Amino acid sequence: MTRRASGLASIALAALMALPALAVQPDEVLDDPVLEERARELSKGLRCLVCQNESIDESNASLARDLRLLVRERLVAGDSDDEAITFIVDRYGEFVLLQPTVTGWNKLLWAAGPLLFLIALGSGAIYIKRRASASPETEASLSATERARLRELLDE
Repeated sequence: MTRRASGLASIALAALMALPALAVQPDEVLDDPVLEERARELSKGLRCLVCQNESIDESNASLARDLRLLVRERLVAGDSDDEAITFIVDRYGEFVLLQPTVTGWNKLLWAAGPLLFLIALGSGAIYIKRRASASPETEASLSATERARLRELLDE
């Protein structure tokens, strides 16, 4: 293999590794392609409770597998997408959603960031305004005895 071909193969391998690895096992796949597509879409919006920054569709954790199977079980039972998500959220809490809802106490959390930024911006503006309008500190001049003493020290 030439050096150029080796370099291209390395780049291709790195690009493939950067793609998300879907962790759905062949035995999890539903026979109905429409239900399977719905299950995959729902799985992309649910957080793996072990990995916490991956969807259950991407995670290889056993709990993510259990959640994928639960989603498929709910869909096969005839639940709508919203009913399946509601069932899982009721069971595991809202943390399982990768995109939390903006309701109840979450409104406070969503508003806290921008609100604190505005408070910090206002505090900074007030500080700068007061600092600019403050009178400059004047240095106290030396008394006559201090000046005489300073001359003596400098002359030595």
